[in-house]
Amino acid sequence: MSSPDKIIAETKHLRFVERDGWSYVERPTANGVVCIVACTDDNKLVLVEQYRPPVDRRVIELPAGLSGDLSEIAGEPLEAAARRELLEETGYEAGELRRCVDVASSAGLTNEVVTFFVAAKLQKVASGGGDESEDITVREIALNELDVWLTQAHESGKMIDAKVYGGLYLLPRCNKAGSVQ
Repeated sequence: MSSPDKIIAETKHLRFVERDGWSYVERPTANGVVCIVACTDDNKLVLVEQYRPPVDRRVIELPAGLSGDLSEIAGEPLEAAARRELLEETGYEAGELRRCVDVASSAGLTNEVVTFFVAAKLQKVASGGGDESEDITVREIALNELDVWLTQAHESGKMIDAKVYGGLYLLPRCNKAGSVQ
């Protein structure tokens, strides 16, 4: 049986915790993280690119975000967060959204769980680019050109988020019922 958690430090968005001698970080204001693998009808993967201060460079990512992290959306369902983040970051609405799998984002560092969704039947209804605190560039890359494109992005100094590779694994495996095959 584990001992009670000890809060070591806390900021507006993060809490540093110790449990049984292990230190980790949690997000006290969010009720989950969503990551969306969005593919257009013409087989293009929708990616986002943005500067990330912790790695001091631009990062290629899948659309993603926190669920319920703001007071006006506290308790937000994960599917609603996935739809909101997809629209906010990319300008797309999903005609189909399937929940696929929950994964640990970095089990030695945080208790954060990422829920992957696959989005299909996309319709572009806005420009995307994120909210007022974000500077997101939307990228639509043909699946048959993606390996070369990601290699070139990496060689140009951009970092590729690991969830991109996880999402590519899930894309053909997340069936209509929303389970991974």
